[in-house]
Amino acid sequence: MPDLLLELRSEEIPARMQRKAAGDLRKMLTDGLVEAGLTYEAAREYWTPRRLALDIRGLTARSKDIREEVKGPSTSAPEQAVQGFLRKAGLSSIAEAHVHSDPKKGDFYVAHIAKPGRAAEEIIAELVPGIIRNFPWPKSMRWGPASAKPGSLRWVRPLQSIVCTFGPETEEPVVVDFEIDGIRSGNVTYGHRFHAPGPITVRRFDDYVAKLETAKVVLDADRRKEIILADARNIAFANGLDLVEDEGLLEEVSGLVEWPVVLMGEFEQDFLAIPGEVIRLTIRANQKCFVTRPQGAADDLSNRFILVANIEAKDGGKEIAYGNGKVVRARLSDALYFWKTDQGDLPDLDQLGESAAKFDLDLKKPLDQRMARLDHLNVTFHAKLGTQGQRVERIKRLAVELAPIVGADVALVARAAVLAKADLQTEVVGEFPELQGAMGRKYALLQGEHPSVAAAAEEHYKPQGPSDRVPTDPVSVAVALADKLDTLTGFWAIDEKPTGSKDPFALRRAALGVVRILIENRIRLALASVFAKAFANFKGGADQSSDLLAFFHDRLKVYLRDQGARHDLIDAVITPASDDLLQIVRRVEALGSLLDTDEGKNLLAGTKRAANILAAEEKKKTLVAETVEPALFREEAEKKLFAAVNQAEKEAGQAIQNEDFSAAMLALSVLREPVDSFFEGVLVNDEDQAVRANRLALLARIRAATDQVADFSKIVG
Repeated sequence: MPDLLLELRSEEIPARMQRKAAGDLRKMLTDGLVEAGLTYEAAREYWTPRRLALDIRGLTARSKDIREEVKGPSTSAPEQAVQGFLRKAGLSSIAEAHVHSDPKKGDFYVAHIAKPGRAAEEIIAELVPGIIRNFPWPKSMRWGPASAKPGSLRWVRPLQSIVCTFGPETEEPVVVDFEIDGIRSGNVTYGHRFHAPGPITVRRFDDYVAKLETAKVVLDADRRKEIILADARNIAFANGLDLVEDEGLLEEVSGLVEWPVVLMGEFEQDFLAIPGEVIRLTIRANQKCFVTRPQGAADDLSNRFILVANIEAKDGGKEIAYGNGKVVRARLSDALYFWKTDQGDLPDLDQLGESAAKFDLDLKKPLDQRMARLDHLNVTFHAKLGTQGQRVERIKRLAVELAPIVGADVALVARAAVLAKADLQTEVVGEFPELQGAMGRKYALLQGEHPSVAAAAEEHYKPQGPSDRVPTDPVSVAVALADKLDTLTGFWAIDEKPTGSKDPFALRRAALGVVRILIENRIRLALASVFAKAFANFKGGADQSSDLLAFFHDRLKVYLRDQGARHDLIDAVITPASDDLLQIVRRVEALGSLLDTDEGKNLLAGTKRAANILAAEEKKKTLVAETVEPALFREEAEKKLFAAVNQAEKEAGQAIQNEDFSAAMLALSVLREPVDSFFEGVLVNDEDQAVRANRLALLARIRAATDQVADFSKIVG
């Protein structure tokens, strides 16, 4: 079967757009081919900085002929209905229709429509120009004289050539001919911009890949990544170093080169006085280079870095490495200046006294100065939620309230909350916002803060995603909870909640962070009372505690489902008032353990049967006695069930008070046998109304006993 090769070659495509663009091209073209009636065996996309390519194997040479019948109205139908049928079927007159008969419905019109298949080349030539014109680039441009015309072609960078060949392996492939804005498809591409700029005639994919490789272009992005990583590791090892690997940077760099050449550069040892994170980010952000460390070292960096060039230089890359080193040295000089400046006094120190007094800051310490300045400058956090200084005040009040609950020292928590945002006013964080928190920790340690205070400066932002670690130091936990809860209650107070897929303030992530901190640290916290205190910090804002609690329930369900918990068990234990997330988790765990046993499964069946009978009778307004009267018992099974319910209710209630949910479930499990015996030997709907009402009251007691631990009606099974 024939294969299709498509290449769209342009000027350099931004690295961040390449992978998605290649995937979009594959999906758009294969979807279009299938919709047109073609099938294919396999399709794979490729990309380099200057080209998107598709290899589609086993594409059918022609779409199938289609024959279909379009049923029309009765032969006695009015003219208007007949004309509508003709338009729908594409017939010019009713004479072109056939008449079919039905024993029940009589005679009716039918159109026999035949659509001949089309050659794949014709379909491709029609599809590709439309795909190019409507391609979903995040940003695109027009170029050249044609750009002045309305509707001219747009592409991410100027499109230069199109290769489109089609044919089986046993024959010479044909060029699928089409044109878009003066660019005509062909079988000619071009290799590396400097090493092989001349034209290359290609036939099919294997030939295309081999000729590009000869022309210094590695088409497969994953292979370019493998080359870069292997060569970088080897050159580092040869120099007694280890490569500091960076998957994100590797992906980006592989999208900057067509022919990767790995080199090593260096900078002065003096720059190693700068924190490693700053060195790494400086070199990564500005030069797209990897850093190295001495072999076996965990944190220390070396003064050598790895760069990836796009050419094989005649001098072996010495000049390229030297040029990159010059730029790196200039950038590190800036970073060193920022690092030293952050440890000195601020020029407006004399204006910070009032803010220092408000937060009990020591203006002899650099980080305290930065916090005072953050407050003094009235830096806005959010237009409706005040300044960063006001936010720090709120976080401090809430963190101090939480400190005893999480087992943290109140004084350390107060100090940590005050300094947590101070690094926002440092030069390093101003240049590299992603170091927010990490620099706060370093500067806090430099000025002699308690290690827990320093740790909280970094860890109060955590966890920032499902794979990020959760803080465990009690001081960090208190400040992290206060920070996230202040954010959530603040945005709820001003009615800026997430809607649909939109969550501009990352409130779902903040709530999930609170959930993980509480559960993974096994912390008991009554969220309702915390919400009330937090909402009180926002004057004029509405207290939306119940709505926010429901939002937390949703986040908890997501978290527990990801951990493998059954959704029905979660629903069974959560009530609108459940505000202790750890208790919910313990209930779910205990309920799951009970239902894994035969006693639990049978108890569930019996309890649901009791609840269903009771619900049906309540719906019919059947009389249900307010209390169970033993004098009305006629069967031994009633007496045994009554005694068992009294015992289970008492023992389960006591276990719940002791927060021993496993014991509560065990207490309920003894109901299994008496419930089974009751339904086997007792008719609930007795003819005697008083007996019936009494037996229904007994079923109500079963429901009440089990409801202490979970709503069994919500459990599947």
